[in-house]
This record gives sequence, structure tokens and C-alpha cells, in this order.
Amino acid sequence: MRIIYTDVLVVGGGLAGLRAAVGARRRGHDVIILSLVPPKRSHSAAAQGGMQASLGNTVKGEGDNEDVHFEDTVRGSDWGCDQDVARLFVHTAPQAVRELAAWGVPWNRIKAGDREVIMDGKRVTLTEGQAAHGLIAARDFGGTKKWRTCYVSDGTGHAMLYAVSDQAVAESIPVHERMEALALIHEGGRCHGAVVRNLVSGELTAYVAKATCIATGGFGRIYRVTSNAVINEGIGAAIALETGAACLGNMEAVQFHPTTIFPAGILVTEGCRGDGGLLKDAAGHRFMPDYEPEKKELASRDVVSRRMEEHIRAGHGVKSRFGEHLWLDITLLGAAHIDGKLREVKEICQHFLGIDPSRDLIPVRPAQHYSMGGIRTDARGHARGLKGLFACGEAACWDLHGFNRLGGNSVAETVVAGMIVGENMADFVESAAGELQVSTALVRECLDAEQAKLDTLLHGNGTESGAELMRRMQDIMTDKVGIFRTGELLHSAVEELQGLLVRSRRIGLRTRRPGANPELVTAYRVQKMLKLALCVAYGALQRTESRGAHFREDYPRRDDASWLKRTLATWHDDFQTLPTLDYEALDVTAMELPPGWRGYGARNAIEHPATAGRAAEISAIRSAFGHADRFTVQQALMPFDHLIPSRFRGRNARLGETS
Repeated sequence: MRIIYTDVLVVGGGLAGLRAAVGARRRGHDVIILSLVPPKRSHSAAAQGGMQASLGNTVKGEGDNEDVHFEDTVRGSDWGCDQDVARLFVHTAPQAVRELAAWGVPWNRIKAGDREVIMDGKRVTLTEGQAAHGLIAARDFGGTKKWRTCYVSDGTGHAMLYAVSDQAVAESIPVHERMEALALIHEGGRCHGAVVRNLVSGELTAYVAKATCIATGGFGRIYRVTSNAVINEGIGAAIALETGAACLGNMEAVQFHPTTIFPAGILVTEGCRGDGGLLKDAAGHRFMPDYEPEKKELASRDVVSRRMEEHIRAGHGVKSRFGEHLWLDITLLGAAHIDGKLREVKEICQHFLGIDPSRDLIPVRPAQHYSMGGIRTDARGHARGLKGLFACGEAACWDLHGFNRLGGNSVAETVVAGMIVGENMADFVESAAGELQVSTALVRECLDAEQAKLDTLLHGNGTESGAELMRRMQDIMTDKVGIFRTGELLHSAVEELQGLLVRSRRIGLRTRRPGANPELVTAYRVQKMLKLALCVAYGALQRTESRGAHFREDYPRRDDASWLKRTLATWHDDFQTLPTLDYEALDVTAMELPPGWRGYGARNAIEHPATAGRAAEISAIRSAFGHADRFTVQQALMPFDHLIPSRFRGRNARLGETS
């Protein structure tokens, strides 16, 4: 039995995991990172467009601050987010982007004077002030009132990941690569680390830790068409679910990105539309103003995706041998802009489509992109129901995004959540609750249990194919649990997924090698992924309303009276074929921004009974504090300073702001 001890174990080597590890290490604790791939190959590198932070440097960002960013985030979430977390996030994001600059991220910078941009299909001249020269620039993104998306051309995630990875190297944090956590070691509501499989040798090792952090990203690969990397299979969330103690939140909230190249599903950044790109149909007609005359192509992602699919349904799609699609037109931006600020988009179009986007239209259609759901944590990143387990980034539901996230908020979330969770893990390790008290008997029991599962797959008499089950699961999720959902389709999806889960218990292997064995890996992963798929589909079936990215055609209204609550999914034993669902109500009476109209479509939400009363309270507080600065007013509305780690409590400086 091989056991490795550490203070902090971070499962996942992307931006969130690396930043959390750096934070804990700088507090003097031993940290080990586990990663399926070398950290610089993590899916964080695929983020293109930018990260949101209310710096307010550019002329189109003038007047931006935490209050504006907060309101955009809450409205974008369709009032599904935790507003304490949203406040915590918007406060810390400017510090995160400046820290990254100090670590070497080459953010695009402002040049004083005139510059031409494309806005609403027209060429416009903007004049940047001399005081802003050299400061971090920002571009426009969907669902925002101000330009606040800081960027490095269209390789933002790549630049951020390399900088943060280099900091982990500088802190001498060991990264154990090609290692996969198969299960969490836990007992009595306390997590003690993980059972980990070496993907090369097949050897199992127990990593025992005072604090364990899951930062493994999303679960997009439960869908057939997704912008996610092949490693984004949700195993980190699944092993938390399988403890029976931790729960997953809002798993039915799945985001579809409007512009992925068709039919491959590879992401084309929102920066294309933020910089002035247009969506067109088969006739060359720009159709988004017909649906959303105010925000047009820069409505929230869930809205744009639905409008695109509606337009295709109405018979306006471009027909091809792969199916129907629409066009993204960035030719109006010009070759110089594309070569300078959308280089990755150009290379993707050249390599995968054989076109030049400065001259040719890009075929696009929405595809699965992001998971708002994940391991349910509190505002400090501590998992509900399992002490010593933390989660951050896309693997977590702490819950910043509610039922729809804004573009650029997830890239920012990785480093912001990493900063906060790193500090909170260090606090936990230093507390009495963080003391390590685990028996080797428990560790042996957990190791033996996982080895027995692998042996059953390797040496059993099963006849089912893991790869076939995987393909069928992905088809079901894409065809029946997509952008538009109905009770009939969801019920069918749940029934068939249950059948696949039962069949997955009878998987057999043709290759019985215990070490590097892709067939074995597919077999044990699909068993876990099917549980995640059922959490998504079953949660969507039960939620009889439409909110954000969850759109029920048979229940098209947002229903705050019945559904202003977070879905919690648990899985108590291996014999279940459905998750156990519970619900966590959102407290309207404590909200800084009570539910209202998002600004898209009809005003047809069913109001929560406490909304009017809370809105009146908010109005009274604002009147009573009319003489005070915005910080005092905000604290009167919804205090959140107690959630901020002490080192991040300072106010953010901005051009023209004196207080």
C-alpha cells in the first residue's frame, strides 16, 4: 500500500487548481497537484476572448465598477446565482487581473488617441484619453453594460495558464502528471484525500491530505457536440457525488455557446462578436436585431443560442451535407484586426475549414460549452456535506453563474476562486478542524475497494462495450437535453440513461492490460459520466420552468414563485439509477438585487411573493443613505466583507475615482 501525505491536495492542473495551489503554498503549506495532462495542456488554454474585471480604463468602460459588474452578473444568471458570491467575485476580479499582469500576462494595452472600431455593423472612431495610455484594455462582450473584458488578443487562456503555471513552478509545487483520482477517501463527513490511478502504470496510490480541492473543470464530454477538450469528462464532480455526502448543484444548468464552427464544435470566441462580428442567415440577412433589437449579437449567450436555433427552425439556416448552420461574418473587421486580435480564430478556420475569415463567412451553430453546475460549495469554496473537501472553477457550484454565465466571467472565476479557495484552504489546514486524523485501515479499505472495481472490469465476464455506451449517452444528451427541452424528451432521456447505467455494470474488456489501457479508462469513466448525465437530465425534467440556459418549451416562463431555488443532487449508493434531488431556496429577502426583468424577450416571469417587499426595502435603504458613497450604500444593502480573505479586502483603484 503506497500512501503519500500532504497538507493540501489539488486535483486538477488548470487555472483554478494552479491558483489555489499557489495560494496555499504561499501560506507555508505543502501542496501536491494531480493532473491528467501537463498543466500547460489543460483546457484553460482554450479560453480565447478574455476575462471580465471592472477596471474602467477604456472610454467605453468609463464609469464601470463593482456595482455595474455585479448587476450584469446577477441579471445574466437569470437571478439564479448566489449574490454574496457575485459580490465577492466582482470585488476580487480587478485584483486578479492586475496580479496576472505582474506575473507576466501580456494584456492588450490602451493607446491614447483615436482608433477605429466596429459597433453595430458600423465603423466608429473612439478617442482614448492620455491618462489611460498603457493601461489594460478591454473589449465588449455579451450581456454587459460596459466594456470590461480584458484580453490577450484571442489567446487569453493560453497566456494566463502559462503565467500561473510558471508561478507554481517558482513555488516548487510538485505536479504529479498522468494521475487520475478515482475516489475520495472519506469517513464520517470528513474528506481525507483521494485514491489515485497512474494512467501509465495502472498503480493505485492513496494521497492523504488535510484539505482536498477538486478543480477538474466541466463535464462537456457527456455531450456529443461540445467545445470542451477530451479530458473534460467531469470525473472530479463524479467522485464527489459518489461519496454520498457531497452534493452537486444546478446540474441542469448547461450553457451552449452560440458560435462554434460547424460541424466540428470548436469554439470561435465571443470576442468576434464583441469586436463587431455579425450573425447572418442563408440569405445573408443579419437576423439578431429582429429578435433582440437592443443587444443584438451581444445578448447573453443563452439568448443568442436560442435565437439562432429558432431562426434555423424557421427555415433560414444554411443547408449542408452535415446539417444546417448559420454564418458568422467578421470580414468587416479587416485582415489587420483579425491578424492582430483574432489570430487563433483565423488559424482554426484555416486548419479545420480551409477558409480565410477575413474574406469568407464562418459556418457556426451553438454547441455545449460550459457547466454552471458542479460540486455545491459555500462562498468559501468548502463543499457542502464533506469537511475538508473544497472545489473551485468550473467543477464547483459556489454559485457565481446561476443558470447562465456571462462570457469572460468563467476565465475570471478560475483565478478569483483560486485566490479565495487557496486562502480558505490554508485557514482550514491551520485550524483545529484541519488536523489529520485518519487510520491506515480506512486508507486500505478505500484502496481495496477501487482495486476491486478495476479487477471486475479487467477480469469479469461482462459483454457491454464502454465505448458504445459512451456514444449512446452523448447522442441522448445532445438530442434530448439540449438548448430546447420538453417533458417528453427529458422523460425519454432519463429512462434510456437509466438503462445505460444498468448496462454499464456489465462492461467487458477485450484488452485486459492493467497499465496504460484506454479501454479500461473509458469503462470506469463512463460509469461515472452516466451518473452526471442523469443528474442533468433528471434535474431538467423536474424543473418545470425556463431560467437562463435551461429552457422548457412546455414551461416557457421563469417561475420565481415555485423555482427560485437551487437543485441539489446526491447519489447515496451504487445501486441507485437516479440521483436523489433536494432543493435550496434562494432568500429573496437578503438579495441586494431582487428578481426582475433581464432585458430580453417578454416580461413574463411569475413573481416571487417576497420580491415586491424586498424591492421596497431596497428603495428605502437607498433613500436613507442617499448622502453616502456607493460602498456605504452597498454594505447597507448586503454586507459581504466578512467573506473576503483579509489580504483581498482593499478597494480597487480606477481612473477618475477618488473614493
